[in-house]
Amino acid sequence: MKKLLLILVFAPVLVFSQTRKQKKAQVKADQETLANLKAHVMYLADDKLEGRRTGTPGELLAMQYISEQFKKDGLQPKGTNGYIQEFDIDEGKQFTDGKNMLTINGHSLELKNDYFPLAYSANSSVEGSASLDLREKGAPWFFDVKDLLEENKANPHFDINDAIRAEAKRDKEKGGTALIIFNSSAAIDNIQFNKNDSSALCTIPVIYIAGDAWKKYFADANATYNISLNVNISPKKRKARNVVGYLNFNAPTTVIIGAHFDHLGYGEDGNSLDGQGQIHNGADDNASGTAALIELGRILQTTTAGNNNYLFIAFSGEELGLFGSKYWLDHPSVNIVPNYMINMDMVGRYDSSRKLTIGGYGTSPVWATVFASTTDPNLVVKYDSSGSGPSDHSSFYRKNIPVLFFFTNSHSDYHKATDDWQKINFEGELEIVKYIDRIIEATNDKGKLSFLKTRDMEARSMSLPVTLGVMPDYGFTGTGMRIDGISKGKLAERLGLQSGDVLLQLGDYKFVDVMTYMQALQHFKKGDKTTLRIKRGDTEKTFDVQF
Repeated sequence: MKKLLLILVFAPVLVFSQTRKQKKAQVKADQETLANLKAHVMYLADDKLEGRRTGTPGELLAMQYISEQFKKDGLQPKGTNGYIQEFDIDEGKQFTDGKNMLTINGHSLELKNDYFPLAYSANSSVEGSASLDLREKGAPWFFDVKDLLEENKANPHFDINDAIRAEAKRDKEKGGTALIIFNSSAAIDNIQFNKNDSSALCTIPVIYIAGDAWKKYFADANATYNISLNVNISPKKRKARNVVGYLNFNAPTTVIIGAHFDHLGYGEDGNSLDGQGQIHNGADDNASGTAALIELGRILQTTTAGNNNYLFIAFSGEELGLFGSKYWLDHPSVNIVPNYMINMDMVGRYDSSRKLTIGGYGTSPVWATVFASTTDPNLVVKYDSSGSGPSDHSSFYRKNIPVLFFFTNSHSDYHKATDDWQKINFEGELEIVKYIDRIIEATNDKGKLSFLKTRDMEARSMSLPVTLGVMPDYGFTGTGMRIDGISKGKLAERLGLQSGDVLLQLGDYKFVDVMTYMQALQHFKKGDKTTLRIKRGDTEKTFDVQF
């Protein structure tokens, strides 16, 4: 009886002591994670990495850092060379830096704004005097496409580039040293620089003068103009690297946890919102997600959720169009059965007013059950059902893999040089990491999650008055805009467009890539009727469209 009384007396004390130890252990673990998150972000967002632009020494430094952390945390290397999976990003033809110029009577014209060489131009330097109407041997020649456009306005098979190539060939044979093209009419000429053009080069330089520049520098039709030009166009490829680590529990399925680690560098790719020339450190976008990825790789070493393996991938090339995630899916560096994918992109600016957004809620019926039983009192959460969006989880969703996307929403420093580590809410990010850990544990007994299609978010790089409701394939290296996905209930679905279709022309506007497709859409408004020309396989089709 005395022994029983002693047990009853000391039992609450023992429970209290055990609870206290657990709380102390949790506080210590949280402090370690918090310190690590800060250290990771501070390193990745340091000026010495120069913005981690894909294919630069800064990206290499980030890659090495992530690899070292994966090794330190005990993850198995599962790239194609240790932790690293290297791949090429083909940027197509580019104007070689500092090697293209055009001067008219001593005035320097601005490349891309005032003029541009065509992708099939010869690389060459030319000097000489010329007038608009007089063609002399050994001098540059001018070509107004006004009459050509008028003659072929009803010809659906007319190709302005074929006509220009033929003109350049004739001019070379007759003694012209360069072909300078202009359009004195208001007709749409669809003359563009097509970086993916693989046709044979002309034997002389071919340059197009934009309308405003034409009016400014060639106002006198009877004048003689002193011309000096140089064209230098070259193919450009970048080496990019994914970093891949693996935690193996010998389970039948694997959870993929990802975050992109590349950013904008100095804004050279035109994706900065405050101009190029400054280092864009990308502390939130996406040093924050990369730091969370590293910490989850460490924390899950001791997880009880051993019914899945865990593959950790730090993607490069995301800012250029999800290149790293698409490449890994097309060239997996390890043979696994994917269960689901978690993506963390910009998870460093949590505050309760803007909330934590969790996307992909609708990509599996299991997520509703998981989130009903897994909450965090320290986080205000907003759910989004869509499995698509402008980050790497979209690549996995396109492969019918359930996804979750963690995102603390955009802010005034997005894609600006002011996205620095001092603005990160590390305590908020710690709560997000802990929440993801609990979600992973909550799926441990769910088996392989079933997949559901959801509504799609259409990716936009500019404000558009109308849309078709498609996801562009940013990695496409042909002419046109290839569809990566179709949004449910939108115009593209009603027209019968399909993933893999290549969009070529909308009304009078032809496009050669995603950007010129976006620009074409700006010429239309809701209610407008037009036609859409596409290529499906080897067949061209035309659709009547009303926005």
